[in-house]
Amino acid sequence: MRELSLNILDVAQNSITAGASLITVEVLENTEEHTLLIGIYDNGKGMSEEQVKSVVDPFYTTRTTRKVGMGIPLFKMAAEMTGGNLEIKSRLSVGTEVRALFKTDSVDFTPLGDVASTVVMLITMNTDRDFIYRRGVDSNEFVLDTREIKKILGDVPLDTYEVSEWLKDYINENTNDLYGGAENENS
Repeated sequence: MRELSLNILDVAQNSITAGASLITVEVLENTEEHTLLIGIYDNGKGMSEEQVKSVVDPFYTTRTTRKVGMGIPLFKMAAEMTGGNLEIKSRLSVGTEVRALFKTDSVDFTPLGDVASTVVMLITMNTDRDFIYRRGVDSNEFVLDTREIKKILGDVPLDTYEVSEWLKDYINENTNDLYGGAENENS
């Protein structure tokens, strides 16, 4: 995939398919160590140890519409090409954690892409679920939690145009603040 935000979308879609009611997406950058950690955590149905081992195989998929599953293998490859790694932990009936570590100073580092649009799309297309988005740069971070937003909005659905635009602006503004207020191509 050309942008890591598309990998986030793919893994989060797996969480939705697994019946997760709460999905956490974290994007944590350490500029001193030149690392980027992307984590997607859910409370879905989880996987057995055998499934966890198989999920990195491009010829393994639980989908019935196609015979291969490229999302996790491509995410793993993107991380490993930078000198990083991908780790999956899962327990049946508990959930799954996917963590990918990237070395951002590698020539093979894939651009992060438009994470704000990815997160907004996940939220507005899955209003029956809750999402936590955690974005950090070094020791600074912000967190968006749809459970809190739903309390504030009351009966106003998250998939309305105005809410969608506000969410994207909120994420972009807070991301820019993490970088000292400067526009950033990786935000």
